Amino acid sequence: MNFKHKIIGCLSVLGLLSSQSAEAQIATGNISGQQINTITTAVPFLLIAPDSRSSAMGDVGVALSPDANSIHWNSSKLAFIDDKEDFGFSISYSPWLRQLVNDINLAYLTGYKKIDKNSTVGFSLRYFSLGNITFTDITGQTIRDFKPNEFALDLSYSRKLSEKFSAGITGRFINSNLTGGISTQGGETKAGRSVAVDVSAFYKGDEFKLGTMKSSLNYGLNISNIGAKMAYTDNAERDFLPTNLRLGAALNMNIDEFNSLTVALDANKLLVPTQPAYIDNNGVTELYSGKDPDVGVATGIFQSFTDAPGVVLFDESGEVTGIESGSKFKEELNEVNLSLGLEYWYNNIFAVRTGYFHEHYTKGNRRFISLGAGVKYSAFQLDLSYLLALTQNSPIANTVRFTLKFNFGQTSGSEPSL
Repeated sequence: MNFKHKIIGCLSVLGLLSSQSAEAQIATGNISGQQINTITTAVPFLLIAPDSRSSAMGDVGVALSPDANSIHWNSSKLAFIDDKEDFGFSISYSPWLRQLVNDINLAYLTGYKKIDKNSTVGFSLRYFSLGNITFTDITGQTIRDFKPNEFALDLSYSRKLSEKFSAGITGRFINSNLTGGISTQGGETKAGRSVAVDVSAFYKGDEFKLGTMKSSLNYGLNISNIGAKMAYTDNAERDFLPTNLRLGAALNMNIDEFNSLTVALDANKLLVPTQPAYIDNNGVTELYSGKDPDVGVATGIFQSFTDAPGVVLFDESGEVTGIESGSKFKEELNEVNLSLGLEYWYNNIFAVRTGYFHEHYTKGNRRFISLGAGVKYSAFQLDLSYLLALTQNSPIANTVRFTLKFNFGQTSGSEPSL
């Protein structure tokens, strides 16, 4: 096992343990939250865009036209799948972090079945393999090899509540096996398990004229991964799931009989407590700015909108003097990630896509441009995407994704749905 792979294995485990002790944060005499203050959670693989269409559009998806991959982005869209497409499924695969290692990958299987003209059910299985990790003891002796893996199994129901509006709910079982039960100084480890739900809504706007083009504007909302905290040992602090709020809109334009264009914008915010700033006051650790993150799931969701600690100021002697004016509000805004995507279809046969994703540098610094293409023939569709990172040494640079979609009962040559 090479050194980089060992680092990835360690980060994959430790990065899921978001609750840090205050003592650990001030061990160097610094105050957390002053500059870099990323939000970490358990099972972050749940936030990875699994399919090629949305990933090619900068990770937008909450208000795009529905397909088999809607369960991840907004399950309520399933109710608006064309009545001619009675049943469908999709298979996606992505090699992950190929800049660092060569055996981490994400696979995604999802499908749907229309019950009637107003209701649709869906399912999905997401499997994340972290490659091979070699565990060693404190003397460097090999204990054993293990292949950490995580998966999530979903079941969704979506229903139209009117001709223009639908709602959806998804139940999710999550299993995260990172250690294979190996013993540590903290005791026996175990697979982390939890259950969660997504609640979502979708509004399909009326058709209107934009110049000479028939157009429509769709809106979507999805709150995902609302569920119980997760732990990997019996005596460890339990960690938040990546509860996430996604809001977005998509403008669909039929340019003419053969050409159509979609412009979509999504905004995302983790509904998880931000790590506060602590101070060492004569050997006593005190919370200086922000809010205590050791709260329940519901409290954490509401607290996440107002708990950013802001920028801590120091004088020349290194003493804390206060919080920079307006920095708390700025940090809250910095926790919102933005995605912008474009999709062009020719004759509902060939598509090209591009997008941009922005995350503030203090919250993870993921910034990239994405590209992709798709081809559709009858009930079959193939999509590809490619990611161009805009930051140096990004581990997600050059990520590719492949997606195969099948829609049964589809009428060949039908116009793209708005």
